[in-house]
Amino acid sequence: MKLKLEITATDGLARTGVVSTARGSFATPVFMPVGTRGAIRSLSTHELAGLRTAEGSRAEILLANTYHLMLRPGAETVAALGGLHRFSGFTGHMLTDSGGYQVFSLGPKVTAEGARFKSTYDGTSYMLTPEGAVKTQELLGADMQMVLDVCAPLPSSESVLRDAVETTAAWAARARLAHRRTHDQALLGIVQGGDNIMLRRESAQRTVELDFDAYAVGGLSVGETRERMLPALQSALAELPVDQPRYLMGVGDPLSILEAVSLGVDMFDCVLPTRLARHGTLLTDSGRLNIKRAEFARSEDPVDPNCPCATCANYSRGLLRHLSCLGETTAHTLCTIHNLTWILGFVDQIRRAIANGKLEEFRSQVTPVWSTMGPGLGE
Repeated sequence: MKLKLEITATDGLARTGVVSTARGSFATPVFMPVGTRGAIRSLSTHELAGLRTAEGSRAEILLANTYHLMLRPGAETVAALGGLHRFSGFTGHMLTDSGGYQVFSLGPKVTAEGARFKSTYDGTSYMLTPEGAVKTQELLGADMQMVLDVCAPLPSSESVLRDAVETTAAWAARARLAHRRTHDQALLGIVQGGDNIMLRRESAQRTVELDFDAYAVGGLSVGETRERMLPALQSALAELPVDQPRYLMGVGDPLSILEAVSLGVDMFDCVLPTRLARHGTLLTDSGRLNIKRAEFARSEDPVDPNCPCATCANYSRGLLRHLSCLGETTAHTLCTIHNLTWILGFVDQIRRAIANGKLEEFRSQVTPVWSTMGPGLGE
């Protein structure tokens, strides 16, 4: 089932619109919180469902990870429990990664057949093939699934990037043939090529030729600067269909989201808001705030006076500092509620700026605040 984007407004290459699916629809640009094992760390699904931005937006898509779920509790178990939506309790859209990021992060042995991992839980050897990734994700039952790909680190030599492009293309063709759950689950192809502009263009063209339901750009935010990331991204986007959503994988710092939207990206995911929250780093309209700093010990102020989240409405910086310094899990929850609400609200502002033809004005306001945070995790 093709994911069609109905564009409602544009500002340069940036666009805002609505994507229709078998489940319903969602607005773009959209940020997808990451619930790797079927839930966001330190946050229950009903708490996630209760988040609302100042404009009334909520988390419309939750991302879960195929590699982790196939190992614990197992895709068959998730299917027996009604599929990922019933299993997690999330009623919105869901997307599953294929395990391709683990090809990058865990360093399995990659062959033409697939990737052989050692389980991070018990050391058991496991071969993940393109067909196996599709079947596993069909059992999990998310609304959108990703093909298995090879994500090369940056910097990498041209030969390494070329190998990643070739393997990803071959695996994508196999995944396309293996996909059977076409009535209610979209299959997204992934563009690779690192920071090499020509390889990015080639990979995008070859991926589009396979006629996927939508398209993603992977292999960025893996060690390169934003200055290296954006030209590679732009070269890939130029080859992707304009009427289908474009997903930039693993990018979640505010400025990179804004710059990518300016180039025509519609979807994002990243662990940045939740991971930073667990370490006491909060996202605010004034930039990053380290809540553990001594200056906040007696502060009665909210984290961000402009934020509508339950944390800012009910708790002081002083309490959050106290709980964070003690490592209390309550602090992780309260900070996660704030960071997710803030990043969802930030994307709301981008949508509004596009609709009003004022994206460049918004960009000039935001850039000085977030220019020191690099792409990805911002660490």
